[in-house]
Amino acid sequence: MQKRSRSFRNYSEVESFLLEQLPMFSRVGAAALKPSLANIENLCSAIGNPQNQYKIIHVAGTNGKGTVSHLVAGMLQSQGYTVGLHTSPHYKDLRERMKINGSLSSKRFVIDFMNENITLIEEIKPSFFEITVAMSFAHFAAKKVDFAVIEVGLGGRLDSTNIVQPILSIITNISLDHTDLLGNTIEAIAAEKAGIIKPGVPVLIGEQQTETDPVFNKIAAVNSSKMFYASDLVQMEVIENSLYGMQFRSKGVFENELFQIDISGPFQKHNLTTAFAAISLLQSHQILFDVAQLKAFLASFSKKVKYIGRWQIIGKNPLVLVDSAHNEGGMNYVLDQLALLGSGQLHFVIGFVSDKDRSKILPFLPKNAHYYFTKASIPRALDPFILKEEAFSYDLKGEVFMTVNEALVSAKVNAKKDDVIFVGGSIFIVAEAL
Repeated sequence: MQKRSRSFRNYSEVESFLLEQLPMFSRVGAAALKPSLANIENLCSAIGNPQNQYKIIHVAGTNGKGTVSHLVAGMLQSQGYTVGLHTSPHYKDLRERMKINGSLSSKRFVIDFMNENITLIEEIKPSFFEITVAMSFAHFAAKKVDFAVIEVGLGGRLDSTNIVQPILSIITNISLDHTDLLGNTIEAIAAEKAGIIKPGVPVLIGEQQTETDPVFNKIAAVNSSKMFYASDLVQMEVIENSLYGMQFRSKGVFENELFQIDISGPFQKHNLTTAFAAISLLQSHQILFDVAQLKAFLASFSKKVKYIGRWQIIGKNPLVLVDSAHNEGGMNYVLDQLALLGSGQLHFVIGFVSDKDRSKILPFLPKNAHYYFTKASIPRALDPFILKEEAFSYDLKGEVFMTVNEALVSAKVNAKKDDVIFVGGSIFIVAEAL
């Protein structure tokens, strides 16, 4: 007698299966990764290749790819299009990975998808990421989206999202991150990210970098893909940049129009330049933009696209900021911005995953800050006592807390009204603070 596949009665059972029983990079690290696209290809083929039913913008990069993905999706949404947005990892709810016009999928869709495909899943044995990618593709097809913006999970060449055939590929920038998986040089990492470049599909590079230019030029040429640099298409002038938003003008697209957006932070000028450059390229697909609609949308952008976890204020008096930067490039931008926030004491609630190369980050953290070393509730989390010992060697002083909540509560108790509390080091630390 054939063994009967499991079935799921409710969303809680699905969530438990996906988060606790499947190989998941955030929990176990590299062991969850599949060094091939075979699983996702087989999975999507069996459900009818839903990723081929709408126009796709594919976004890779070390820093900024999540923000650029939200910006491009939001700008298309502002024009009345139905836009799917796949990002990862999630903060609170796995359905954050499959938003349409800023809304999460229904729990019923997730339950039905799993029940309809559980026999296939048990046969293929995909990872958590592979299932959620396929689920996102299917959700977008079911809702008949006009566009889907698909953010790469890790790398590019072997990332599960890399079975899509986009109308535009975007690579935001390259910095040292996941060197154990992608290579320990900027050039090697660039080659992995450039794996999303498809034959004949234009590619937009967010930042021009001496080390990466030859890599991108070579791979684009091999694929006969026209390559553009964002700064050649758009120049961004920031008029005002506060904690609560930015006022800016662009040159090259929407010439000299004055925009207001309700996000700010250390990297947003670069992200906006890349996103506006992407829109300038997408206009060749007969996408016409009403500037008044775009302005109105961007003014409340973060609420409309559910943009969280990136230079987000979660408390005042003292100011409490969270940011998901977790590598050398991202943290350097964060530290530059923190240095501009005033003369009060800086409090760092910080933790890392155990496979992060902390030697690229700890030496640059401010020695005059007070540290609250902690860990996220995942197996990959670095023991905070180990972090404290490493940090001490760089003259960083503080105490250990076994949960993010305990660390944050202590920081709030210690901080004065004019102090700043920063929470970061890992997206999983930020998720528990939100």
